[in-house]
Amino acid sequence: MTYRVEALSDATFPAFEALVRKHNGIFGGCWCLWFHEQGGTGSHEGNCAAKKRLVEQGIAHHALVMNGDAVVGWCEYGTPVELPNIYHRKQYDASGIEPTDYRITCFFVDRDHRKRGVAELALGGALDAIAHAGGGSVEGYPRHDLDTKKMSASFLFNGTLHMFERAGFERVADLAKFRCIVRRTVAQAH
Repeated sequence: MTYRVEALSDATFPAFEALVRKHNGIFGGCWCLWFHEQGGTGSHEGNCAAKKRLVEQGIAHHALVMNGDAVVGWCEYGTPVELPNIYHRKQYDASGIEPTDYRITCFFVDRDHRKRGVAELALGGALDAIAHAGGGSVEGYPRHDLDTKKMSASFLFNGTLHMFERAGFERVADLAKFRCIVRRTVAQAH
């Protein structure tokens, strides 16, 4: 298969929506809204409309992995203002680390395209987009306990530590029992 990365936009939203609907709203109807300030509305149609509004306003960013005209996965990223919600907020605030310029909050891969490098390609696409937007510090919140247990893909929505490390991130702090904070600096693209 030949994959390419495109940005979530008005033009790509219908393909994004098709993948979300194929998977019943992603994680019980989330539509990748939880990390945004307003979160979801609770209904599939309301969440779809809310996500579309965020895309139209330019405050929902995803590196979409495309296979032809279909979205097969993505990586959600944005500034802390755009994505203020994170899991384990109390532990994060207690970590004492400096604020970051960008967050990578969520990954999703179509069940028919898993174990083919889609999430890693999406991460690379997000980092490229961040570089073109001026670069800066970027952090993610992956699981770090996968050496000792097999994990359902539904629990890997923040990615894996190994994937982030392959992309040049370093572990800087732990969050709760199974998650950590990883960081790297992305240079501005010329």
